[in-house]
Amino acid sequence: MATPTATRSSRLRAWMLEGLSDMGKGRPSRPKESAPDAGHKGQPWWRVMCLTGVDYFSTLGYQPGIAALAAGLLSPVATIVLVIVTLAGALPVYRRVAEESPHGEGSIAMLARLLSFWKGKLFVLTLLGFAATDFLITITLSAADASTHLVENPHLESALQDKQVLITLILVALLGAVFLKGFLEAIGVAVALVGVYLALNLIVVITGLWEVMTNGHVVTDWTTALTAEHGNIFVMIGVALVIFPKLALGMSGFETGVAVMPHVQGAPDDTEAKPAGRIRGTKKLLTTAALIMSAFLITTSFITTVLIPQDEFESGGKANGRALAYLAHEYLGNTFGTIYDISTIAILWFAGASAMAGLLNLMPRYLPKYGMAPHWARAVRPMVIVFTLVAFLVTWIFDADVDAQGGAYATGVLVLMSSAAIAVTIACRKAGQRGGAIAFGIISAVFLYTTVINIIERPDGVKIGACFIAGIILISLLSRLGRAFELRVTHVELDDIAERFIRDISKRTPRFIANEPGSRDADQYRAKKDQIRADNDIPGTEDFVFVEVKITDPSEFEAGLTVRGEVLHDRYRVLTVESSSIPNGLAALLLHARDITGVRPHIYFEWTEGNPFANFLRFFLFGQGEIAPVTREVLREAEPDRSRRPRVHVG
Repeated sequence: MATPTATRSSRLRAWMLEGLSDMGKGRPSRPKESAPDAGHKGQPWWRVMCLTGVDYFSTLGYQPGIAALAAGLLSPVATIVLVIVTLAGALPVYRRVAEESPHGEGSIAMLARLLSFWKGKLFVLTLLGFAATDFLITITLSAADASTHLVENPHLESALQDKQVLITLILVALLGAVFLKGFLEAIGVAVALVGVYLALNLIVVITGLWEVMTNGHVVTDWTTALTAEHGNIFVMIGVALVIFPKLALGMSGFETGVAVMPHVQGAPDDTEAKPAGRIRGTKKLLTTAALIMSAFLITTSFITTVLIPQDEFESGGKANGRALAYLAHEYLGNTFGTIYDISTIAILWFAGASAMAGLLNLMPRYLPKYGMAPHWARAVRPMVIVFTLVAFLVTWIFDADVDAQGGAYATGVLVLMSSAAIAVTIACRKAGQRGGAIAFGIISAVFLYTTVINIIERPDGVKIGACFIAGIILISLLSRLGRAFELRVTHVELDDIAERFIRDISKRTPRFIANEPGSRDADQYRAKKDQIRADNDIPGTEDFVFVEVKITDPSEFEAGLTVRGEVLHDRYRVLTVESSSIPNGLAALLLHARDITGVRPHIYFEWTEGNPFANFLRFFLFGQGEIAPVTREVLREAEPDRSRRPRVHVG
């Protein structure tokens, strides 16, 4: 009888691992028939837009101030350049990404398909490092900015002084708690926060524009000063083109927009292969968010530039990091201003929700599949805890300093946007769409220029990103090393001849010979068969089936197994197995043969020549090497019952 403690522990484990499949454990099975995707289940696109919007729209809390500091009086012009790049560059790119990668993998999957073997895996891990930089810094930076607004509130300043790190950690913990509760709760909170925040910003914008219209001299004063400083419009545009990379944070949110695609409600006839309804919904999400944000970026940069004295944007000024809040207090009173502050703090805190959603969708799609994360990494709740703990570490390392994290944030955003633009350019070229390839090639050049300028001016972003990349690669390789002996075949497919061979030999003791394909002539098979008989003292009445493994992509960790049967030289039965690893392929075949016949099979090997350590590295990297002992170890881990485990013989 289970004790109360054991019962509670079992319930906690079940709750933590809810939704986790047992792929890779036990018997490989036949693939299930493709069924219609539950694309009609999920959330309406506008609700999911609010989840990504808490990241995208929350940048209004600091973007006008950043623009004013970077561009001064030229802020509205530089912002217009940013909006043009957003609508003519980022938006078309990510609408195409939504078509090419409709299951939330994003541009990373598009580029990964271009590279195979280990170079492809390392490339994906590098991009995942930048994605982790983007998403995790979004969580910590937004929480830190929210805590800054809270600490600098006149009513709380004395009570909360020097407690910014603690407050930031609490906000990050609360965000993690929301995701532990459930994803639907996160979307519900996001809808409320975005709705209130955009409404309050609309009031501030309308009030600001009214002040500009009723005080016409402010526009005249601005244009006069702008002309005096920069001369003519062409100089202004040239300077704006140079400055706009500093405003790149205003383009955040697109990568998470496609990362959360699986949660967008599709059409009833959507399938896993062609979720057309989900794609349409995601395009609406991306377009609507970009248009709303573009309108706010232009209007807010204009009213803050003409209505707020320039020195107030400087460090220590009342508009530093809170330009719209300054206008809310100045023109709508402290009561409305306080409400606006509360809304800003709330959405900045929850801006990490879209990043958390992106991480939860992106990382489990790659790392467990590559064998570079524990099996439980597919479950949501353990990953929420992991990401929350990493966010704690980042907050502590950077002392909850918003400026210190800004460079890493911008670098992560721009690298992902550049990779997306390049991926779309290549996709157009492969599809024979020459005009699209040229257009997206130009967009790629713009994003690469922006990324390079940002890296030159803020190299700390690359350094932080490199730390994330190094950490992911190191942990991934160690995890794959620890899972090296797992049975990682997802399913086994036998053709009719192969299945007949297995059933025929199972009428007696089923015996397989692991054979390395060579010339495949009759002499080779005869010599191999005679050697196995002699080494293992097997009488001539016993029969064998040869098994030859053809390695596909050795860098793949989980894959299906395809088995074809053929008769060579009118007498030798041969099973040809396609697998990413010879030992795993052989082990999966033996277990499958046992399960479909009910008889325990035997397999015969020769010892592999060479250094055992070097042979293990060959197995780890290339799926071959020390075949016999590794096959036996895979079988031992997959089948703990020795009486049911296939027998391995080595001579």
